[in-house]
Amino acid sequence: MPTAIIADDEDLQRSDLRRMLSLAWPELEIVALCEDGSEALDAIARLRPDIAFLDIRMPGVSGLEVAGASGGACRVVFTTAYDSHALEAFDLGAIDYLLKPVSQDRLAQAVARLQERLHVHTSGSGDSAGLMQAMLELDRRLRTAAREERIRWISASAGSTIKIFPVEEILFFESDARYTRVVSATDEGLIRKPLKELQAGLDPDAFWQIHRGTLVAVRAIARARRDELGNITVELRDHPQQLKVSQTYAWRFRSEVSFR
Repeated sequence: MPTAIIADDEDLQRSDLRRMLSLAWPELEIVALCEDGSEALDAIARLRPDIAFLDIRMPGVSGLEVAGASGGACRVVFTTAYDSHALEAFDLGAIDYLLKPVSQDRLAQAVARLQERLHVHTSGSGDSAGLMQAMLELDRRLRTAAREERIRWISASAGSTIKIFPVEEILFFESDARYTRVVSATDEGLIRKPLKELQAGLDPDAFWQIHRGTLVAVRAIARARRDELGNITVELRDHPQQLKVSQTYAWRFRSEVSFR
C-alpha cells in the first residue's frame, strides 16, 4: 500500500486534500498531516513515505527546502496558490504541482502520474541539478514577492519590567510549553507568543529553526560542532549558551559544520 504525507500550514487545506485523495486514490495511506516544513522533514525521515504533498510557502522551512533537504527520499507534489508564471519550473515530468484551489480532475491527473511512477519504480522527486537550481531560484523569487511586513522589535517581560528588543539585536528564541525566551547579547525576557507565530513575522534567511523549540539568528552563529555520535551543537558569537540541533535540522549544517 503506497503511503504519503501532506504538509500545509492551513488546517482546511490539509483536510480538503486528504478528503480529495481518499476519493481519487482510496489505496493511498496518509501517514502524517504536517503543519509546517519542519514537521514534514521529521515525518519524511521517520516514516519514509512514498509521496510528499508539500505546500510551497510555509512558515520557517518552505516546501521547496523540504524537497531539497529530503534528498530525493520520496516523490514530491507541490501545492501552491501562485499563478502559472511561478510554476514554469515544475512543468516537467519529474515533479508535479497542484494549483490551489485544487480541483478533483487535476488531482486525478497527478494521481495517475504518481501511480505510473510507483509502478515502474522511477524517482518522482527529480534528480536533475538544473531542476534543483530552478527550484531554489523560484524559492528566492517567491520569498521576495510574498515578503510580509517583518517584526522590527519585540517587547518581552522580565518580572515586573517590560524590555524592548530590536530584532537585529536578538540572538535566539527558545520556547517551552508556555513561554518563549527572547535572548540578546546582554539581556533576555519572556513572551507568550509561540515559535510558529514568530516565524511568520521573521525573515527566514535571517533566523534559522534548528530545533522544535529554537530559532537562532544566523549572524549570531560562530560555529557548529558535531560530536562522535553525530549530534550537532551550535556555539554563539556573543553568548555562552550552546544550542542543540535536532536531527530534523541537521541538513542546515550538512556541507559545513564551521562558521567563521
